[in-house]
Amino acid sequence: MLDDNVSLPTWLYVLLWAAAVYAVVVSVLYPSVRWFVRRRLNRAVERLNTSLSIKIKPFQQTKRQELIDRLVFDPQVLALIDSQARETNVPREALLLDVKRYAREIVPSFNAYVYYQLGYWFAKKISRFLYRIRVSAVDQTVLETLDKNSTVVFVMNHRSNMDYILICYLAAEQVTLSYAVGEWARVFPLESIIRAMGAFFVRRGSQNPLYRKVLGRYVQLATDSGVCQAVFLEGGLSRDGNVAQPKIGFLDYMLRHYDHRKHRNITFIPVGINYDRVIEDKNLMHWDDKSRRFTKWQTFSRVLRFLRVNIFSDSRSRWQRYGYAGVNFGIPIDMRKYCEKHRLLFADLPQRDRIPAVTALAEHLMQAVRYVIPVLPVPVIATVFTRQNHQGMRSLDIVAGCDDIIDDMIAAGAAIRDEQKPRQKTIAAALENLRHRHILLEENDVYRVNPEFEKLIHYYANSIIHWR
Repeated sequence: MLDDNVSLPTWLYVLLWAAAVYAVVVSVLYPSVRWFVRRRLNRAVERLNTSLSIKIKPFQQTKRQELIDRLVFDPQVLALIDSQARETNVPREALLLDVKRYAREIVPSFNAYVYYQLGYWFAKKISRFLYRIRVSAVDQTVLETLDKNSTVVFVMNHRSNMDYILICYLAAEQVTLSYAVGEWARVFPLESIIRAMGAFFVRRGSQNPLYRKVLGRYVQLATDSGVCQAVFLEGGLSRDGNVAQPKIGFLDYMLRHYDHRKHRNITFIPVGINYDRVIEDKNLMHWDDKSRRFTKWQTFSRVLRFLRVNIFSDSRSRWQRYGYAGVNFGIPIDMRKYCEKHRLLFADLPQRDRIPAVTALAEHLMQAVRYVIPVLPVPVIATVFTRQNHQGMRSLDIVAGCDDIIDDMIAAGAAIRDEQKPRQKTIAAALENLRHRHILLEENDVYRVNPEFEKLIHYYANSIIHWR
């Protein structure tokens, strides 16, 4: 009987082999590969920390599931679950499932390899392909003497979705940044890449108290752990070119339990961003009229057309078409000194007093951002034309008008020095940029604003309107 053959159906034989292979992979290969990859990543982080001004924090290397569990079982979150369960008669288990979903949605999965090998490479190539980049600092020595143990927060104006890519590229040699990204980016495979780069997703405008509590606790944990962050206080892209009034939600999450006497210091660095050409400018002009916005297919077609025209062009041709992208870093604002100066202890302030204090800080930060917004050729040319009341101008008169405006801005304290003033050749290239896009019409060296794009001229002029 023991020598008898046992026959199995083919499907069962294949199924048993598949189960055996799965068992070997899960119990032997997968743990080994995961250990090997994590070991390589830890070594990569150690090497990076020797060159970064602000180190990668242990919080960023913590396993994602551990951070999710920390949020789900946070005492403040559990207290709110109990309170809502009593008030709404919703089972506690159902609310706990919602919290787990929110935590998984918010918490990133930072990967140093993806950040520097993929993200940095992509950001560098795209930024330098589209723009000629100008970077400056109001006081470089102050930036070099930052408290490396403080939580550094870059506070920026929001001109374009290129802002994310541009700052990632420019700051990568000094810090790793964590962004708050809107739900628009939660598409495959972009979502996984963004998470791996340390960004976290937020539902902008959500009024769900449970969601806001989970988000707030994550921001507080990251801030307390020293994670370097980047914040657009305006909350969204500028629709008219002006720097919008700040939204205080993110700042309030950071500061509502902040005690400058015993907590880690927070250093805010104002960052001003400006462009000779904002990629989304025409869409932003028609934002309130959905029928005039570009569809996804139209946007994709424009990208393909741009690549077809420029992929084989030299760098000078691309510069003439897209112009400059400027980034200025301002004077850091130290929260310990700020709190001592204004006699503030945010952790002890009731909400009715804390919100005005956070609002005042937000306005102070936005004013510092306005101060360092770069003065670039296209915004200056646009400013010249907004003063002409639809009259035509010769190219030499435009250059002279640009010189006068920049001199006035320098005298008023704008973040531009005499040696940084655009040359006549640069102004001519910017004029050609605007003519090529039909924003300006030219005949016999006389330039006029195309009535169809008058709103766009004001959009670019508004980026530096606070200096007029």
